[in-house]
Amino acid sequence: MSTHVAAGPRLDNLPIGKFHRHLMLLVGLGMFWDSFDNTLSSAVLASLLPTGFSTLELNSLFLSATFAGLAIGASFAGWLSDRFGRGFAFQFNLALFGVLALCAAAAPSMEVLIGLRGLMSIGMGAEYVICYGMITEFIPRSHRGRYLGVLGIFAGLGVSLSSLVGWLVIPVWSWRAMFIIGGLGAVITWWLRRGMPESPRWLESRGRHKDAEAVFERIARESGVASQEASSVTHPIASVENEKAEWVPFRVLFSRPVIRRTLMALLLTIISLFGSYTVTGWIPTFFVKQGMTVSSSLGFNAAIMSGYVVGPIVIILLADRLGRRNIIVTYGTLAAIFAAIYPFMNEPALIIAIGFILTVMVSSFLTLSLGTVPEFFPTAFRFRGGGFTQTVGRICLIASPFIVLWLFNGFGIIGVILTLSGMYVLVTLVIAVAGVDTSPAALAKIAPKGDTADAPAGDTAGAPPGRSVPHDSQR
Repeated sequence: MSTHVAAGPRLDNLPIGKFHRHLMLLVGLGMFWDSFDNTLSSAVLASLLPTGFSTLELNSLFLSATFAGLAIGASFAGWLSDRFGRGFAFQFNLALFGVLALCAAAAPSMEVLIGLRGLMSIGMGAEYVICYGMITEFIPRSHRGRYLGVLGIFAGLGVSLSSLVGWLVIPVWSWRAMFIIGGLGAVITWWLRRGMPESPRWLESRGRHKDAEAVFERIARESGVASQEASSVTHPIASVENEKAEWVPFRVLFSRPVIRRTLMALLLTIISLFGSYTVTGWIPTFFVKQGMTVSSSLGFNAAIMSGYVVGPIVIILLADRLGRRNIIVTYGTLAAIFAAIYPFMNEPALIIAIGFILTVMVSSFLTLSLGTVPEFFPTAFRFRGGGFTQTVGRICLIASPFIVLWLFNGFGIIGVILTLSGMYVLVTLVIAVAGVDTSPAALAKIAPKGDTADAPAGDTAGAPPGRSVPHDSQR
């Protein structure tokens, strides 16, 4: 029997240091440009209607192509990350959507733009899966809520600045400038991220213990922890170092010990995505159809979308203190309430105020939901779990533009927003009643036997834990 140091418990025990802050910056920049490029659709599509370059039907196809690409990207990222590593997948997807965004700026027709957008969205969908997963991989459990809030701020800045930049730039330089800005930002971030290390958890789950140890020691040094101190927690295993761990098939997500987690992850993902895209993708178009000018509608949208920055600040302050599930329930409840009253606002000041609060709730619910889902699964199939749920969520979104358009044409904005409110009521009730145990001991029970990366020190992955570990679904 050989002995090596378990990556999961040791990473969770590290103090926050230079490595974590640098990682957060690089992950956050990727999320920023992903959100910027994703959200620019609202400003771009609203500006295309008066020029005749597009129609409501083509706008719907544009959004559906975006959702299709996001779904493919989420699925691809999950498989690629678990199979070949987080680092390679992390870089590939960012380069993909950055280069294609620059190509989209030169699209000669709406049909070509729709095709490029679909391909571009493959990289964008992968980025979402990997960014949230990287927080789970590297950030200690006791700080993940706070860092999810930081990630949410990056995403919120991408959303709100995309709206603000669209308001300022599109009337002067047209919608093409938006794709140039987003593409250049993504390519620059890709260059900055080229030196990021592979996840020690993933390396260990694949049997590459020496590589995992080397990366962990680098992280420990950058966190201000001496190598001897970092090596104080050991984990016995009955395997040979660098022996490849067994590949876990995709069907594990539907096995009896895991299926409940998969279903809960699907519910969180589908509703959080639908809510976010309904608010960000359609509000400017609704304003235009109700008689506002493009400039005014984009101004309203920019003010409302600033809520994507404010919401995560509350996450930073409260998530690790009150528990992520409690915060998710709170945000879901408030989103349902403000969505229900929003259609009845007539005054511009109230439209902005209630829309801003609704955006705060919707964006925070999205951040916490997508950030919590990777914790439902152990390292060996964590990214496939998160990728699968985002894939299904985004496949559901492919039809959502047509559903929203049908609701708007038949019942106006009231029908759209009240449907959204009902969905938040449903998910909040389910989350409040049901819970998923994300503690290391619980993950160890469903992890493959060769995967010790998430097991508590002294426990064998796949076996009943040898000591009590606090329930973490509330943290």
